[in-house]
Amino acid sequence: MVMLSRRAGGAPSRKTTHTVLRVIVMNAKGGCGKTTVATNLASYAASAGHPTALFDYDPQGSSGRWLRNRPKECASVYGVSAFDNARSHVTRSFQLRVPTDTRLAIVDTPAGFSGINFEDRVSEADAILIPVLPSAIDIHSTADFIRDLLIKGKARSHHKPLGIVANRIRAHTKSLEKLERFLETLGIPVVARLRDTQRYVRAAEEGLGVHELAERQSASDTSPWPALLEWIGLAAAPTRTPGSAQGPSPLPSTADLFAED
Repeated sequence: MVMLSRRAGGAPSRKTTHTVLRVIVMNAKGGCGKTTVATNLASYAASAGHPTALFDYDPQGSSGRWLRNRPKECASVYGVSAFDNARSHVTRSFQLRVPTDTRLAIVDTPAGFSGINFEDRVSEADAILIPVLPSAIDIHSTADFIRDLLIKGKARSHHKPLGIVANRIRAHTKSLEKLERFLETLGIPVVARLRDTQRYVRAAEEGLGVHELAERQSASDTSPWPALLEWIGLAAAPTRTPGSAQGPSPLPSTADLFAED
């Protein structure tokens, strides 16, 4: 096992010489799809042959529940219930251990970040994914969160790649137009666009990624994940740092996303 220990901010820090990419899925706003992003990225990365660990820091335990429902015949994802501090008989570093071959650690965070040292959490990330929904409340909340991420978390001074995941989007709606205008003002890349579809709900219930559903696959729902995996530095370019200029596969546009509908 690779032993991961927690700094004051609560995020695991590496105690190993081989490279483990740590991707943190963050947004102070609840219900924006952090677990959807974390679980689908984890399942896709594991299916692509990258040993993956999924850290659940949310007391609701949604990622852990997804892992318990995951079929044994699917690519294995190693789970860590990182929110559970109640085990008096083990050390925190032992609790946060992962297998020695782990290549990718995905951290699913709770809403609010109460009691978390924001800068420590940011400094330990190799890349940060920020899901956002196309609603006025979510847009304003995400704007505040990104400001905190840049100022309190010092994401730019730490040179941390940030990526927006536009979640549950619907074609030809005013909310989508408002979201696209907001995203254009950020100067942060949109690294994935996810449709508002029941496929993600069914996948979550079955412990699957959307690409693993038995029903006929929709390219609109499966194409964001290989592109996102490349953006963080895996898949076709495993030695590339997250968000580097060695361009990944083209990200689907909003028009591409709804081309099948």
